[in-house]
Amino acid sequence: LALSCIHQEYPNKISHVMTSDADAGTPRELTPAFYGCFDWHSSVHGHWLLVRLLRMDPDTPFRDSIVAALGQSFTAEKIAAEVAYYLGPDRKSFERPYGIAWFLQLVAEMHESDDEVLQGWRETLRPLETEIVARTRAWLPNLVYPIRLGTHNQSAFAFGLMLDYARIVGDVEFEAALVEKTLAFHLGDTNCPLAYEPSGEDFLSPCLMEADLMRRVLAEGEFAVWLALFMPSIPLDGSGDWLAPGVVKDAADGKLVHLDGVNLSRAWALQGIAAGLPENDSRRAALAAAAARHQETGIAAVSDEHYSGSHWLGSFATYLVTRRGID
Repeated sequence: LALSCIHQEYPNKISHVMTSDADAGTPRELTPAFYGCFDWHSSVHGHWLLVRLLRMDPDTPFRDSIVAALGQSFTAEKIAAEVAYYLGPDRKSFERPYGIAWFLQLVAEMHESDDEVLQGWRETLRPLETEIVARTRAWLPNLVYPIRLGTHNQSAFAFGLMLDYARIVGDVEFEAALVEKTLAFHLGDTNCPLAYEPSGEDFLSPCLMEADLMRRVLAEGEFAVWLALFMPSIPLDGSGDWLAPGVVKDAADGKLVHLDGVNLSRAWALQGIAAGLPENDSRRAALAAAAARHQETGIAAVSDEHYSGSHWLGSFATYLVTRRGID
């Protein structure tokens, strides 16, 4: 799915602030590295998916095709154009926080690789990485409240990806800033209203993503206590029916199909929450059972039938089945 869309320019939904007629342009002209897969952030995590596959299976029969496709995107000239666009007037909030978090995840994937090709591209991306980290660090002190949405602007999911990136590349100052903000936002949270989820267009669970973030910043024992206050209704009997998967009735609708994504992201969050608890914690079985139920439902929905889902669901499925952010 990613191979077929990272260089498919249309259909496209650009997030583009214009200050004059001179700013008009096609997606390929505006952001020449990340113009496919319908929007900038989906293009970024489509590239991440391909890099992830190269890392997980270096001998994949798709290697030559993947390397050729990525090489078309990751040139110094195109990344310089991405930097110029990112730093343009009135674009301070461009793809913040979702798209830039996925970009940092892309960099982290390359950073961990011993593949010389990926290592080279990692250096190619560094100029954009530097600007994104600097701008994000400047934004964090000004973000007074968490963004508790089930869509792109959610802060908890983005913080999780950013925190993983900071630890992988060894950026201790960025890591400290993220941990500080995470604890300030969420350490005192209790009784998250999971029963009110999902909303009709969610692809991220506000409650589960917050818990998946907190297990990254608390020790096992501390997280176990925090989770009991935050999500007190997790069963102790190992059942998986305490959280019903989202339902999609029109997979061709770009907003309604978000619920296929919420099933995938719930599954990895549930796995992450379970992994953050002590091995003898009686809630782990119910978390694992609910994760399996959501994974089965979510994976079954991944297909190339409708571009509304195919341009992004493959990345979510890959993040889930490869246990990125957990293992």
